[in-house]
Amino acid sequence: MSPLTFFIFALALVCSAIASPINGTAATLEKRVTHTGRGTWFDVGLGACGKYNVNSDKIVAISSQIYGNGGNCEQYMHITNTANGKSAWGKVRDECPGCGASDIDMSPSLFQELGSLDEGVLKVSWHFENKDFTLP
Repeated sequence: MSPLTFFIFALALVCSAIASPINGTAATLEKRVTHTGRGTWFDVGLGACGKYNVNSDKIVAISSQIYGNGGNCEQYMHITNTANGKSAWGKVRDECPGCGASDIDMSPSLFQELGSLDEGVLKVSWHFENKDFTLP
């Protein structure tokens, strides 16, 4: 075997090892879907997820279409006011039967991170964070 052939073989072997997937990486990736809809606020209490909340908690109620059987309870969402660019995180703790599919209802404290309560309704975009997400 010539030195050039040996070098090319060794280089190919190293490149294939570098390009190999790391065990478990593919299983932890989740597709992120960004939703756009109306964001409103409400006085919170006992939510559909079974937790009691107060207005100072950063919580979100999602539409019945997305809520389903509560699979997103306790999951964080990242929410952006598309008019001013302000963003915040909230945790799903309730269902919003009156919301359209991509609309969300927020606690007053969460809404105020994005806009004024006097506005009442914001245009927002949002997505769920990974289930193991913790606030930065």
